[in-house]
Amino acid sequence: MFGNPHVPFSPSVVTPPPMTLPLKPSAALLAAVLSLAVSALAAPPAVKLHWVNQPAAGVSTGVSWGVPWAQGTVPRTTTFALTDAAGRALPVQTWPLAYWPDGSLKWSGFATSTPAGHSGELTLAAGTPATGALKLTQDAKTVTIDTGALKAVIPLSGRNLVESLTIGGTEVARDGQLVCILQNGPATGNEDAPPREKFLSIVKQVTVEQSGPVRAVVRLEGYHQGTASGREWLPFTVRLYFYSGETAVRLVHSIIYDGDQEKDFVRGLGVQFAVPLRDEARNRTVRFAGADGGLWSEPLQPGGGNVEQETGQPFNGGRFPAVFAANAIWDDFKLSQPNPDGFTIVKRTNPKSTWLFSAAGQRAAGLAFVGDLGGGLAISVKNFWQSYPAGLQVSGASKPVAELTAWLWSPDGPQMDMRHYDLVAHTLAASYEDVQPGMSTPYGVSRTSELTLYPGAGSLPTKAATAAQAKTGTALPLLAAAPEYIHSAGVFGVWSLPDRSTPFKAAIEDGLAAVHSFYARQVDAQDWYGFWQFGDFMHSYSAPRHKWHYDWGGHAWDNTELGTPLWLWYSFLRTGRGDYFQLAEALTRNTSETNVYSLGPMAGLGSRHNVVKWGCGAKESRITQAVNWRPYYYLTTDERIGDIMRAALHSDEAAGRFDPMRIASPQIPGEPQFPARIRIGPDWFSFASNWMTEWERTGDTKWRDRILAGVDSIMGMPYWLQTGQRNGLNPDLGEGKIGPLRGGGGAQVVGYDIATGRLTAIRDPLTKKPEPASYNLATIMGGGEIMFELVPLLDRPDFAKAWLQYCRIGGAPADVLTLDRTTGTEGADARYILNEQSGPRLAAYAYAHTRSPAFARKAIESLLSRGGGFASPKLLTGPDVLSPAEEALEVNTNEAAQTGLTTIELLELCKDQLPVEMPPRVERPRGPRRPATPPAQTEPPKT
Repeated sequence: MFGNPHVPFSPSVVTPPPMTLPLKPSAALLAAVLSLAVSALAAPPAVKLHWVNQPAAGVSTGVSWGVPWAQGTVPRTTTFALTDAAGRALPVQTWPLAYWPDGSLKWSGFATSTPAGHSGELTLAAGTPATGALKLTQDAKTVTIDTGALKAVIPLSGRNLVESLTIGGTEVARDGQLVCILQNGPATGNEDAPPREKFLSIVKQVTVEQSGPVRAVVRLEGYHQGTASGREWLPFTVRLYFYSGETAVRLVHSIIYDGDQEKDFVRGLGVQFAVPLRDEARNRTVRFAGADGGLWSEPLQPGGGNVEQETGQPFNGGRFPAVFAANAIWDDFKLSQPNPDGFTIVKRTNPKSTWLFSAAGQRAAGLAFVGDLGGGLAISVKNFWQSYPAGLQVSGASKPVAELTAWLWSPDGPQMDMRHYDLVAHTLAASYEDVQPGMSTPYGVSRTSELTLYPGAGSLPTKAATAAQAKTGTALPLLAAAPEYIHSAGVFGVWSLPDRSTPFKAAIEDGLAAVHSFYARQVDAQDWYGFWQFGDFMHSYSAPRHKWHYDWGGHAWDNTELGTPLWLWYSFLRTGRGDYFQLAEALTRNTSETNVYSLGPMAGLGSRHNVVKWGCGAKESRITQAVNWRPYYYLTTDERIGDIMRAALHSDEAAGRFDPMRIASPQIPGEPQFPARIRIGPDWFSFASNWMTEWERTGDTKWRDRILAGVDSIMGMPYWLQTGQRNGLNPDLGEGKIGPLRGGGGAQVVGYDIATGRLTAIRDPLTKKPEPASYNLATIMGGGEIMFELVPLLDRPDFAKAWLQYCRIGGAPADVLTLDRTTGTEGADARYILNEQSGPRLAAYAYAHTRSPAFARKAIESLLSRGGGFASPKLLTGPDVLSPAEEALEVNTNEAAQTGLTTIELLELCKDQLPVEMPPRVERPRGPRRPATPPAQTEPPKT
């Protein structure tokens, strides 16, 4: 969320008014006819669902997912039934996620509960839903959820997120709280010991976001409050998910860093519960999940070599009860994962005695359990070792009430150091980074963690059951429709399904798969892990060092540069593969929060690539745009991503505070003043992405009208989408000189009225009139994908003509652009296709809408010249590297993302023009090179 974290959004489950097309007065009757037609549609076809992530054997689960519908096919009043492969009905709950302009459903959210051991395909069809048993009640002090198997009581204020979890009348857990350990100042030297204070959650707002017979969602918002100082900081949002018939509870934990990075150092961050225990110490058990199904499980008071313990039956000591009673009772247990490749387990009998080493391993699954013969509580943390330093702790296990803590940042790890990596800037020319005073700040970045609570009562769970819970918690279950069905629904713009029917297509598919697989392996080979880093890729590679540039300015963490999230999401959409989903999900979770400001003056903007995730001074809306996150939201119904997209609606206001061209082309004295100065692309494109998403989510046409205000403005400009400046106050020229903007093509800089959404052309400072501008960043940051989807939705023929012109002749001179406004046929030989990374897919779009083969040829030739894949990576061993690693010198993340997107889209747009055989590959010259390094906001073509 941006702004005040305690002001909740209205629950999204309320059915909004239908979307309407922009109407002329005479079109009212047509709108009424459309509405009646949609309501009278036949039942939608049945949709087959497959498991993207399947629950482990023996684990029942609740699951939520999204399904798209083709425009005009599903009325909003449609109800659905869900059946398994044997035709048995499963409970199902549904709600609208998005609407088409005609008011029909575009996306629906669904939730169900599946029994233990369930596997196989499910079928979703129009029909009467089987209902669930979940009930939610609320009074002045609490919200109570009864799933039929679990009763949870949630207080409306105070320290506790959860007051109690009860199964069959037995209280299994209580007093669920958040905990933070804050260190005042850095520990600069080994001898330093800055003071620390414990902070606990204080809940300020509780909102029931969804209450139905199958699923309930409760959002809690508040701060961490100092137990000594009373200070409130580190705002949080926690969502609790409950499913009919399920005892498991999903917990999604989000924090926003609102401290001073020079003095506010987190030393511990976690979620803790009190767990009542009733049996003797000898019949109490603590467990930690290791790797690959392994489990560390020990009683508090071991009985030597006796095998009777941990069978779920009372243990009386065998033949030596008196001797057994004298054994040590272990009270505290810890698993610490300080790095991605090693964990340790220790225990102690009391705080005045030493910790005893017990076991070690590499990558713990992230589950801890404490309980006795009557049951207990397990907590599972998703992406546990990947998000190091993490930990799990059981304290006071021999007492009547134990404390179980999942440490998202372990106190056994280092201080959470949010400072920039240096005190001086290293300049764009030297390091490709744009550090600016006061801008390398984490104030307002956020982080989400996902946990699952597994309460149990009546018996000690078997070791196999605990291991299965750990496995399920590492990859939360998810259902999805088949790629072919999603593609047929016409959502997410332009993308293709895999096709290997010719040698050319097979080679292209091999290239796509090879690059994707290479990056998936690099995540592990390069240890791209960590609490603030996991999910992201590095930007570029150092051949001499045989290492990605983790320490070199703008070459390090890639963030969202050049559409990497979209590349990964399209790769999943077309394959449906679970491993593809997990890679895309991890990058989305990371970049939507660690690179996006949710509080403070930069709220709504995001940070460009850098050594430190938020280190670059270039703060722009293209990094926060909803187009990057929409696939995750609609496929999973994830409310947290929904918050992030909704908050980005006001990124245009932040652009008014931080001119995106303030460094590359500062405003010239005497130039007309506007509330903001932006570029049509990528800035306005990103705004439109946010407004389009809110329009379809709510049906509120004010967001469509916000887009249309910009469209009307653009259509009144002399060069439509190409209107801008070619010259400016270029700092590269020095001494305040005005000259050509870096890159030679200028930029689509226009004035922007934040209040109305209208754009105004700005005259070029040398020619004294607006000029056509060709700006390489306009469509390579997701702008092309936004427009591919938005233009048809708006149903504005004039704007569709302008966009097609941009794709056909975006590189044309002024006279050709002017003439083409009348003829619409200039450049039919593809001579004016933009010579930048988006050029091939814009040419492919031009072919799809003109059917002129010249555009298809241009698109295919340009794609092949940029590389449709890459050679097999080389394995490095020996003293050149720390450990064996793959190296592919022809790969960098900018090119991987752009080539991936272009390939996926071209295969769809030019499918009838593709060659049968793969042409001989022409290798581009490779060798030591350093990317050009102009100011961040006018970067050259990324290669």
